[in-house]
Amino acid sequence: MAQVRALAKHIRMSANKARRVINQIRGRPYIEAWIILSWMHYGACYPILKVMHSAAANANHNMGLNKHNLFISIAEVNEGTLFKRFQPRARGRGYPIQKPTCHITIVLEYQKEKYVWEEK
Repeated sequence: MAQVRALAKHIRMSANKARRVINQIRGRPYIEAWIILSWMHYGACYPILKVMHSAAANANHNMGLNKHNLFISIAEVNEGTLFKRFQPRARGRGYPIQKPTCHITIVLEYQKEKYVWEEK
């Protein structure tokens, strides 16, 4: 079985917010996951949708696989580095602000016999 992956690094959002969305699409067919992400109203859906679309494009271009037979076998979100900033406060002090980032990894797998989405 062929596996294709796509990775997005330093996405400017919390890993917990992205995990809430990515748990909904893990183990689903590509087309079904695309429909779910396009209808969910979370800010994390857009970067995850871009990574998933990139993985499908990699599968089509590099291996010649049809996106209707792709499944999301691995979908994970890891914490990235923190952007450290300072907010000015009273009396010349600085208040530290930590802006989180995350890394999104999606691995698509080609499985002909498990489930086939009919193309019309």
